[in-house]
Amino acid sequence: MSGNFLTIPGDDQVQRRSRSSSLTDLISAFDTKAQAHSDLQKVTAFSGSFDKSHKPTFSKDEYGKPIPGSMTEFRGAEAQARVCTEMKELCEIINEYGKTPCKSLLPPELKDATKVISFGELFTIYTVISDKLVGLLLRTRKHQLTYFEGEVLFQKRDDDVPVFLMQTIQDIRAYCDNKAMQARRSVSPMPQ
Repeated sequence: MSGNFLTIPGDDQVQRRSRSSSLTDLISAFDTKAQAHSDLQKVTAFSGSFDKSHKPTFSKDEYGKPIPGSMTEFRGAEAQARVCTEMKELCEIINEYGKTPCKSLLPPELKDATKVISFGELFTIYTVISDKLVGLLLRTRKHQLTYFEGEVLFQKRDDDVPVFLMQTIQDIRAYCDNKAMQARRSVSPMPQ
């Protein structure tokens, strides 16, 4: 038996060239990916290859935002969707345990209020469920779902402060569900 052991019987030149070009393509794709990773490591402050002399440039839209398609972007969107769900749950508790306010006693800016509950009562109910009540109240007020006076409410000191639900529970559910869906849709599919 003579000949080259690396040749496959019946192997012609065209097949060998196509195999070598596909291998060349794979090597090229790997090199491109490796170079992109190396470049990313130079701008990532927590990597061992961080280059202090490199100053990244960002547009106003990119500044302070994660890299599109990254796990950071994905986790941020999921966290935002989870907060929307927690806001909806808080409003549902206020709706369930709150009382209908007397519209004639309310100032004009609170005429749309649907339910009212004291902060002390809400704190007692909600601490069983979560320890993030004050932060969620601030978030719901920012989104104009609730209203209360003062910057921040504190247990014991502000127990008598009324917390108003400013929209119907159906509107709040629709709003929060829509916000959660927008947050999830704002990112590309989950990275590998």
